[in-house]
Amino acid sequence: MAGFDKVVSSYEEAMAGLEDGMTVIAGGFGLCGIPENLISEIKKRQTKNLTIVSNNCGVDGFGLGILLEDRQVSKMVSSYVGENALFEKQLLNGELEVELTPQGTLAEKMRAGGAGIPAFYTATGVGTPVAEGKEVREFDGREYLLEESIRGDFAIVKGWKADRYGNVIYRHTAQNFNPLAATAGKITVVEVEELVEVGELDPAHIHTPGIYVDRLIVGQFEKRIEKRTLTES
Repeated sequence: MAGFDKVVSSYEEAMAGLEDGMTVIAGGFGLCGIPENLISEIKKRQTKNLTIVSNNCGVDGFGLGILLEDRQVSKMVSSYVGENALFEKQLLNGELEVELTPQGTLAEKMRAGGAGIPAFYTATGVGTPVAEGKEVREFDGREYLLEESIRGDFAIVKGWKADRYGNVIYRHTAQNFNPLAATAGKITVVEVEELVEVGELDPAHIHTPGIYVDRLIVGQFEKRIEKRTLTES
């Protein structure tokens, strides 16, 4: 069993090998299902010149947003950047390169990268600035863009429950980008709320098989939400 056990005992060990200039793919959507402790470890390590691939860049002071504070991120590949004032400031000042990518395209870029598919065609973005510099080809009378897949040096992922072999289950909407990100890293690190022994998980419920996971750590999570909406009675 020892040879298959993916569990590490510290966040320092979990992110060992992260170097300046690397590409990190991060799961999560908004602040839902983000690997918040792994992000904090990246900040602690002060790794610089990172390319971060994620749906968004957290918020000011939390999530991926904390990596902007010391300018650790040089490029952001994402779909949505609307709730982070520091992000906006660095973008407008030319301190941060941003590659805006349609959400479905970004998801497919991760999925394709994990599946070993170098590129794919999609109709999303045809005739918009997204199409600039990209090959356009016609299929059945409709134009499609050629989009390249994405692979990261690291993928950081938040799961709900996992066994020691790295088989992971996500809970509810935390299934967002996490399963896709988990397949697309050369080194995939997953942090979970609960660790169980091998054999305790129903195989039919596993979302990410352990073959994709290199390191696994159990963490405590704040699970912050961005906005609370209440209905007056």
